[in-house]
Amino acid sequence: MNEIDDFTCLRGSPLSEGLTDDQLRALTGITFCRRLQDHEVLIEEGKIDNSLHVITEGALAVTRDLGRGEYTTIHVLRTGDMAGEMGFVTGRPHSATLRSLGRTQVCSFDRAAFEDLLTEQPWMVYRVMQNIVHVGHGILRRMNAEYVELTKYITRSQGLY
Repeated sequence: MNEIDDFTCLRGSPLSEGLTDDQLRALTGITFCRRLQDHEVLIEEGKIDNSLHVITEGALAVTRDLGRGEYTTIHVLRTGDMAGEMGFVTGRPHSATLRSLGRTQVCSFDRAAFEDLLTEQPWMVYRVMQNIVHVGHGILRRMNAEYVELTKYITRSQGLY
């Protein structure tokens, strides 16, 4: 992709909420957008990846390793969601593997490059961090709602499979 396409992709994402065009251009300057193939791994469980990824099209399965090459999907991230935000902020290993579902487009940037923008664009960095928390909160709310629904289902069926 080129910078114009990257700008357009990021402008349509919640990451850019409240950013001016100039601020978004600064962010686009450190961003790399790409397409993932079906089942391509974006983030590996247990690995450190200091990048933030924005899903601009498609979906990512959040999976956990079951051993012997098997995994289970615990959640699905969709267009507009962010991926890797906790590792981006904390620098700690990821607790799940992210795999693309179909052709998925992500725009990514590295924490060090983002931190370099602090001097010239402090308000943009602040706003992006707010947006990361906002999107992360939305994902957590969806996951909690799914957990409640699953618990209701199990309770109604009296735990029978």
